[in-house]
Amino acid sequence: MIIKKSEVKNFVGGDFRISAEFYDALDKVVERTIKDAIKRAKENGRKTLKAYDL
Repeated sequence: MIIKKSEVKNFVGGDFRISAEFYDALDKVVERTIKDAIKRAKENGRKTLKAYDL
């Protein structure tokens, strides 16, 4: 798992509960975003991920 559940819970605060499936789905979104950023950096001949790769 890429995300840290406790940090997500802190960010959301006490107004909402978070289901286990939400954490799994969020982790997949983050993983896909990172993979897309890696692809873009490679396409631009870089080995450094930059904010604009997102």
